[in-house]
Amino acid sequence: MSRHSVVDDPTLRYLEFIQREDRVRHHTYVQEMRQYDLMKAGDPEAIRESVRMWESGLYGHVSDDPVRNAKYLFVTSITLVTRFAIEGGMDEEDAYNASDLYIQDMDRCTSVAEVRRLHTDMMTFFTWAMADLVKQGVQSRPIVECLDYIHYHLHEKITVAMLAEHVQLNPTYLSELFSREVGTPISQYVTDRRMEAARNMLIYSRYSIAEIAQILAYRSQSHFTKVFHAATGMTPKTYRDRYARSGIWPE
Repeated sequence: MSRHSVVDDPTLRYLEFIQREDRVRHHTYVQEMRQYDLMKAGDPEAIRESVRMWESGLYGHVSDDPVRNAKYLFVTSITLVTRFAIEGGMDEEDAYNASDLYIQDMDRCTSVAEVRRLHTDMMTFFTWAMADLVKQGVQSRPIVECLDYIHYHLHEKITVAMLAEHVQLNPTYLSELFSREVGTPISQYVTDRRMEAARNMLIYSRYSIAEIAQILAYRSQSHFTKVFHAATGMTPKTYRDRYARSGIWPE
């Protein structure tokens, strides 16, 4: 398949991004922080990313005893998870209590496999807790369904009419309900989520700005750049130059 034909298929490119397999030979700081950024956003990809990194065996060596080594790494990980969760809005007491309980469970583990399973459970708990925070205040099922639809269709055109048809509601009523429960109009919410995805791709991927614009369903690179600048105060290139670090993917 030619490069051009792949670029012409934004659905595959978007799914490739959100379901990317771990392709690096060593963990960089940027990579390790990615799983926590995803967790903070309530993105289920955080769980898969965490599993991939743990199973790679590249987390580090801090003890000659395999079980103790796994436990030390677990404590390091849950410490970062707790801090990111609190930064994302999780109640401090809830976050610290959950951390304490998981560390107590970890202390009773007798094998590396048990520690690894507990780590996945821990990442799952915090990720879904953060996802619930994103939906906090949302009461009706149609709005929850809209939020899920938007999350998985950022690579496609999304309109109020399309969402209304998806949840079987009048478009005007849906718009009013969405604004009331989510606190922002549908169009602005979609833009915010696309900008969030764009920031992640600019930092963590090698897609060109034109490719990112197409993946996120913008009609042109200039339109994407205009929206991105309005949202961040920077052009996509300036943002990437400022925040992306080298060594994310192998040459």
